[in-house]
Amino acid sequence: MENAKKMRAKIAAGQTCYGSYISCTDPVVTEALSSFNDFFWIDAEHNALSLETIQLHLMATRGSEAAGIVRVPWNDPVLIKPVLDIGADGIIAPFVRTADDVRRAVAACRYPPDGIRGYGPRRANRFGKLRQLDYIKEANENIIVVAQIEHVDALNHMDEILAVPGLTSIQVGPNDLSGSMGLMGQPNHPEVVKVIRTIVEKTLKTKVWASVSVGGDLDYFASWVKMGVQWMPLSGDIPYMLSAARQMQDQVRALAGDNK
Repeated sequence: MENAKKMRAKIAAGQTCYGSYISCTDPVVTEALSSFNDFFWIDAEHNALSLETIQLHLMATRGSEAAGIVRVPWNDPVLIKPVLDIGADGIIAPFVRTADDVRRAVAACRYPPDGIRGYGPRRANRFGKLRQLDYIKEANENIIVVAQIEHVDALNHMDEILAVPGLTSIQVGPNDLSGSMGLMGQPNHPEVVKVIRTIVEKTLKTKVWASVSVGGDLDYFASWVKMGVQWMPLSGDIPYMLSAARQMQDQVRALAGDNK
C-alpha cells in the first residue's frame, strides 16, 4: 500500500509512470526490475501464478518505488480479496463493460461502509503493526482499482463508468477490444485505434487515470504518452529477455561476419 501511495503521488505531480508485465514465477525477476519501474502488472489472468507466487512478487517490491498491481483472473470479490490481503497495491479487473462491473470491483476493494471487502489482512497491515482502523482508512483511500476496457460495448457506457466513485483508472486492452470489433489480431487497426482514442479522450477529461496496454512499437507507446495517459506498461519479463538475447546475438553475428 505504501507503493500505491507513491504511484498516486507521482501521477498527481504530473509524472508518467512506466512499468512491466510479470508472467514468470521467479520473484527475482521483479526484484531485479524494481529499481527503475514505477509499477508492476502481475498477470494472474493469463499465467500460471498462484497466490503464493503473487505474494513473492509483491515481497520483491519492498524497499522500492514500484507498486504491485495484480490483474486478477476475473472481476470477482472471491478472487480479489486474498490478493489484497497478501499486500497488492491494487487490482486490475478484466473485461469491464458497464458501470455495474466497476461498482463490483470497487466494492471488492473497499471495507464497509464503502464496499464489501471482508477483514483479514496479514501482510497488508504489516502483520498487525497498523491499527485496524488506521489500516481500514488507508486501504479504502489508497488501493488502486483499475477497470480494464476490453470490449467495444464499454464505449457506450464510458460516461457512467468514469463517474463511479472509487475508480482509480481505466486501462484499455487493444487485443480483446479488437476481437469484439470483428478485428481479432489487429489491435493497431485504424478503427480500433479510433475507439481507444475516444476512450482515452473521455477519461482525460476526468480525475480517472488513463492507460493503454500496447506492445512492440516505440512510436506507438510515445503517441499515447504524448496524448496524456498517466501510466504505461511497456513490456514484460519474457519479451525483455527475448529482445535482449536476439539483439546481442544479431550484433555479434554482424561484428563477426557470421551470416549463417
